[in-house]
Amino acid sequence: MTKTPKLSVDGGFTLSPLSKVALTPILNAFNEDPESAYSALPWLDKEKEIRQQIRDMLFDVESQADSDEIHFWSIMHDEDNEFVGLIGLGDELQLLHSNYNLGYWVRSKYRRQGITIASANVILQWLTGRNDFFRIEITVHPHNVAGLATAASLCDSWDGELVDEFIGIEIGNRTVPHRIHIIDINRGGDS
Repeated sequence: MTKTPKLSVDGGFTLSPLSKVALTPILNAFNEDPESAYSALPWLDKEKEIRQQIRDMLFDVESQADSDEIHFWSIMHDEDNEFVGLIGLGDELQLLHSNYNLGYWVRSKYRRQGITIASANVILQWLTGRNDFFRIEITVHPHNVAGLATAASLCDSWDGELVDEFIGIEIGNRTVPHRIHIIDINRGGDS
């Protein structure tokens, strides 16, 4: 199986495999901007204690670290080792032949600096080096203008596409329509 690697990102950032040591930095970032966290991490339940939900997520990620079914990273600023956000390849898939769902959440003070796109590009490049075919979904709420722009930019760079239909995703006991972009990596050698 393939372990989640540590990856370097241009601009002075590192993607470190996510582990339980990220609990406090994630909680601090959550407290800075809870609404963006709920939007980026739709599995969070506003009615339940956040610390336990994040702890459970970190436990799940660590317990699957060697499975190659998911890969999650903390985005860290190299200069001061500050937590910037999360990015990962998850297994919450909407389409039949997909391998991963690319998800991300960046703290408000680090947004609009290209960190998400640079980090995603490094991850997609890592997948390219593995020589297997991968289909990556990027699922975005249609009102998330920044998320749609990020997904469109990644699709432009990686020859991806927007799925025509909206896909309904269950969030908080209701179905919410989302846009799905797909990127194929190592598709018959024309990635």
